[in-house]
Amino acid sequence: MWRALVFLALLAVAAYGAVWIADHPGTVTVVWNGYEIGMSLAIALTGVLVAAIVLGLIWAVVTGVIGLPASISRSTRERRRNKGLASLSRGMIAVGSGDPLAARRHAGDAERLLGSQPLTLLLKAQAAQISGDRDAAEQAFKRMADDPETRVLGLRGLFVEARRREDEGAARAYASEAARLAPSVTWANEAVLEAQCADGEWSAATETVERRAALGLMDKHAARRQRAVLLTAAAQRHEAGEPDTATEQALKAVKLAPDLVPAAVIAGRLLARRNDLRKAAKIIEAAWKATPHPELAKVYLNLRTGDSARDRLARAENLAKLSSWEPESRLVIAQAATEAKDFGRAREALAPLTDDRPTARVCRMMARIEAAEHGAESGRSREWLARAARAPRDPAWVADGIISERWAPVSPVSGRLDAFVWKTPPEILAGPEDDDAPAPAPASAEPAAPVAIPTTPVPAPVTTDSPAPSTPGFLQTGAGTPSVPPTPAPVNGPTGPSSATQAAAADRPRRIA
Repeated sequence: MWRALVFLALLAVAAYGAVWIADHPGTVTVVWNGYEIGMSLAIALTGVLVAAIVLGLIWAVVTGVIGLPASISRSTRERRRNKGLASLSRGMIAVGSGDPLAARRHAGDAERLLGSQPLTLLLKAQAAQISGDRDAAEQAFKRMADDPETRVLGLRGLFVEARRREDEGAARAYASEAARLAPSVTWANEAVLEAQCADGEWSAATETVERRAALGLMDKHAARRQRAVLLTAAAQRHEAGEPDTATEQALKAVKLAPDLVPAAVIAGRLLARRNDLRKAAKIIEAAWKATPHPELAKVYLNLRTGDSARDRLARAENLAKLSSWEPESRLVIAQAATEAKDFGRAREALAPLTDDRPTARVCRMMARIEAAEHGAESGRSREWLARAARAPRDPAWVADGIISERWAPVSPVSGRLDAFVWKTPPEILAGPEDDDAPAPAPASAEPAAPVAIPTTPVPAPVTTDSPAPSTPGFLQTGAGTPSVPPTPAPVNGPTGPSSATQAAAADRPRRIA
């Protein structure tokens, strides 16, 4: 629209000029070298216009001839650039589709046509990676690391290749250099944090988390949680030799994450040693409301070493009220009541948990109650032990398919910080409940020891004559392992295992093949 208006305006100006010249006729006289040429004004203007056009054409021809070599060279470069960009695009598509032959061919064409540009080096490295040529990929990433523009990208490629060949030292060096050059790079910060946690450098890891939070790489809640986990790990290390330092670190962790069970356990235990019972109880109660955990109950019930069994039972009742009678609270009451010889109260606390598929801990607690009241070889005690072998799992610390009785700050599989979660593992190891099976009869065997609370049994071969480890390790679950419920052997025959043998076998941590 605007172009049409401008054209009409110029056309009107030209028409007005022609009319003005026609209305004002005149003569133009040119005198040159003794000659005098006279012409009208219109003819003179027309001649000037034609001369300008001719001179313009001559100038264009001359400049075109002079600049012909440069134009040919520029056109050649443009064609090579277009072909290189096309090869680069096809190479990226080949890498994404997983075609190593096409990717390497297009990468070579792109490098030949475009030279050692960042994208061509990246394509060459990726083509070498999907082709399995690790040496070529590493060489390409080294060339990228030498260029200031692509240095961080090259360091990441070298980091990945070092991880693949299990060279942790080189991987850490590349990650540290990338974090120094670009502090906001997420992968480098995570790799540095993982390395610091693996080495137990909890103070340095805390500084890394704080720096990431300051740069906005993680939200404040996650940063507070990770700092609490790192402080708890440091408190674990210093608890035995430096209790004052451990207490300070544990209290900081509790302040950052009041629901972090290990921090509350360490803080409560150390404060109880200082005889600061009120503060210890307050910390344990706050953590218990969020996550009822056996370690919290153990510390809470034993805050005062001189308390009687009745005093500990009263404390257990208080925990039950705080958690609205969660199953863990009932187990704590049952244990305290059994120690106080109040077997009726113990059974009453466990009654709601024994109605529908009781867990292994519930079954073992019932066996302990029966053994404490009627003797270790009583039929009811042995029956509950047999049911415990097939009962569903109890909650445990779970991280990346690993089940552990002890909390750890990082996952033993992936090295991820704050990976362990207190939850019920998958019931792939629990056998079917058989309520119609007859109760085993008492066997003439040696008197059994009090039943300990073992790890939930798994259907894997166990050497029963090997001693149980003093510190339970990690149990790795296998998704492809079929669940085969163990069948309890007869207990009334001459070769039947006693309840002590069953308890010892159940106490051993198992690993799924």
